[in-house]
Amino acid sequence: MKINIKVTKESKYLNRVPFLLFLTLTLIIYFILGFIPKAGSNPINKPSSQESLPSQDIILPPLQENIETIKKGKTLSDILAQYNFSPAEIYKLREEVKPVYDLAKIKAGQRLKLFSFENGTVVSLEYGIDSESYLWIKKNSNFYYAEIKKYPFKIKTALIWGVIGDMLITAIDQAGETDQLAINIADIFAWNIDFYADIRSGDNFKVLVEKKYLDGKFTGYGKILTAEFTNHGKTFKAFFYTYQDTKKWDYFTYNGKSLRKEFLKSPINGARITSRFSYSRLHPIRKVYRPHYGVDYGAPIGTPAQATADGTVIFTGRSGGSGRMVRIRHKNFYETMYLHLSRYGKGVRKGAKITSGQIVGYVGSSGLSTGPHLDYRIKYHGKYVNPLAHKFKPVAPLRENFLSDFQQKADYLKLALDAPYLVLKYFSGYALSPNQSELASQ
Repeated sequence: MKINIKVTKESKYLNRVPFLLFLTLTLIIYFILGFIPKAGSNPINKPSSQESLPSQDIILPPLQENIETIKKGKTLSDILAQYNFSPAEIYKLREEVKPVYDLAKIKAGQRLKLFSFENGTVVSLEYGIDSESYLWIKKNSNFYYAEIKKYPFKIKTALIWGVIGDMLITAIDQAGETDQLAINIADIFAWNIDFYADIRSGDNFKVLVEKKYLDGKFTGYGKILTAEFTNHGKTFKAFFYTYQDTKKWDYFTYNGKSLRKEFLKSPINGARITSRFSYSRLHPIRKVYRPHYGVDYGAPIGTPAQATADGTVIFTGRSGGSGRMVRIRHKNFYETMYLHLSRYGKGVRKGAKITSGQIVGYVGSSGLSTGPHLDYRIKYHGKYVNPLAHKFKPVAPLRENFLSDFQQKADYLKLALDAPYLVLKYFSGYALSPNQSELASQ
């Protein structure tokens, strides 16, 4: 493990700086990172004793590596035929590997590595299943041995921070990170911060995140261990925690409260469902089959319809066959729609902030409608989802019997997040390079 803190010298009076304090705080960071749980690289699995490959005390020639990127429409047979595999050998390979992984499931865009001797004889293969694991196949005598392995990632814990000028993604880019980190941060705080409308210049963030490296190259982000986001002067903090028994994980406040909020199950209390979400429904007026992306609630004209979650109105008005409609954007990349209204709720207009349970309109029969009802729709990440089947994450606090363990770990994370700023407080002649400092545990 090593600690790297980039500094920019701004004063030549180094002897005035309490160096012992700097050393002490550095050691604190070193100590903390040693206790931060990390999803380190997994050791490569080896065959069991019954399946062990026979050892040979001979020096084998170096293997040649060939990489094939699987193209759309190509099969494993198409690729292996180029390496002198007969149809019978390809069949034998697929059948002997199938208990571990079905090679019929190979996907276009993934890579297949083939390792061979100089004479072209292939002795092993590697197929990238996903970003975390790959299939390893070894030809041994007259059979194929296979197992799924984890990539041997090297994990570095990095502290990244920034001040927002216009958008979170811009600040992340200025910190030298990728857009994915901005998405990951937004996913954590999206139930409390509207990253479309609530962000203001001067908002700031700090995150302690795992970064994954393979063969010395950055490959992506692991867990965000802790994060802090200040919006409109209000600071939100999140701490990652995995339950020891179920291995389920989530983000909580220091007091153990969930950062997520739940949607109401229905926009109308006690209304009957007259039509459900469907990808092919006979339209009652047009008499053609077409998708119905909502759930219809039959109710008398004038029945109040309520918002199912906090959000911001992004549209009110007539919209073709939808009649009078209200669209609301919610945190966590959700959007709800309320169609065929007779009129709108008080104060419901574009840009208005809406709270869960607030009346957004009243049931009507405007637009293409055979009778009074509310057509309620939900989009998630821009795609329609079934309001009745979509699994919203439950909003539950941290289980009480884990609170002590959680807070002990959270204390370490808090100190790791704040320690560099404690150093800055006492070192007026030095400043950490903005957005580029990294604490790396190796």
